[in-house]
Amino acid sequence: MDHLPIFLDIRGKTVVVTGGGALAARRVERALSAGGKVKLFAEALSDEFRPFQGNDAFTVFARAPEPADLQGAILAYGAEEDFERDKALRDLAKAAGVLVNVADTMELCDFITPAILDRTPIVAAISSSGASPILARIIKAELESAIPATFGDLSSFLGRFRAEVAERIGDGVRRRRFWEDISESIVGERVMAGDLAGAEAALREKLAKLDDAAGGKAVGEVYLVGTGPGDPDLLTFRALRLMQRADVVLYDRLIGPRILDLVRRDATRIYVGKQPDDHTLAQEEITQLLVRLAKEGQRVLRLKGGDPFIFGRGGEEIDEIARHGIAFQVVPGITAAAGCAAYAGIPLTHRDHAQACVFVTGHGKDGKVDLNWEALIQPRQTVAIYMGLATIGSVMAEFIAHGASADLPVAVIDNGTRKRQRVVTGTLADIAA
Repeated sequence: MDHLPIFLDIRGKTVVVTGGGALAARRVERALSAGGKVKLFAEALSDEFRPFQGNDAFTVFARAPEPADLQGAILAYGAEEDFERDKALRDLAKAAGVLVNVADTMELCDFITPAILDRTPIVAAISSSGASPILARIIKAELESAIPATFGDLSSFLGRFRAEVAERIGDGVRRRRFWEDISESIVGERVMAGDLAGAEAALREKLAKLDDAAGGKAVGEVYLVGTGPGDPDLLTFRALRLMQRADVVLYDRLIGPRILDLVRRDATRIYVGKQPDDHTLAQEEITQLLVRLAKEGQRVLRLKGGDPFIFGRGGEEIDEIARHGIAFQVVPGITAAAGCAAYAGIPLTHRDHAQACVFVTGHGKDGKVDLNWEALIQPRQTVAIYMGLATIGSVMAEFIAHGASADLPVAVIDNGTRKRQRVVTGTLADIAA
């Protein structure tokens, strides 16, 4: 991040603004809406300031600011749109120890003003760190259409019950899960439909079913989530939702930072990376860790590259999880064959060339690759080989030894769907080299 995003409480505090045009008016509007007391310095005002006339928190001075005007202020905005005059404000602000923002002049800014999505009390700020304010506004417009205006009403409604729920549900994990479930339940739907009485009745019905006095603890669950070959844009909506609900995350080297950044910030992260002959944890230990954490009441997220059930050992994990009676969910992901082929522009099936496709692994148990070569070497069939780089020479030799033409075309896709994707093409005879 180029800037630290924060939300500042300016209620009752002084904000200094210079300028009499539309830009200054927007700064005044934001400061007043957040409860600030605004001192505006401008010799003339445009019509945009009319809504603020008569506001006791808004004072206009028909002169330039002086050092004493900045004393005790929390923020200063330079909106003169004149470099020298805005720089003069910055110098005054720096001398007084006040943070300053000058519109469209990054070198004079201590902070920048983001595009704001306002669903009070829910507020989202979108910033490009000054690199592209237009793009930030475009993103804001997208969010405006995607996030209902009634989300603010829902937040205010739920806030009324925070203290009561905290008293009824002593366990912090259970309490957080209760709010997660409520937000996505009939309660949320009724609030957003304007039926506050119905929403309160539904919420109290759910509260009545709680039995915190019995000392019940949070119930654990395991999420096996396929993240695809690497591009975060290929994640499913369900995967993203569960990534935000998990308490603990187990991930390996196939999960890049761009995907890991989408996990809930306060979730515990455990690296269980595996490479050939170099395992941080053995598969059996990973499975037992999933079981133990779930039994402790945690929502455990197991992130897997590609799809959990296609060479992802997801089947081994759910066998043990189910044996212990632990609830689990499996979220499919775009498997490497489909993702890599698509990004490389190589169709796995084609009406003229390939009417079948077979997935195999080039990384056999105990280092041996024992495949049904005769079944693989069929006309008009694509063979997708997973984890085949280490054994590529021997696998290609086996194809040729079992009757495949040495001229059969082969593509190796490295880091598929990622920015550093590389595609190498050749034949069975020369691809290893």
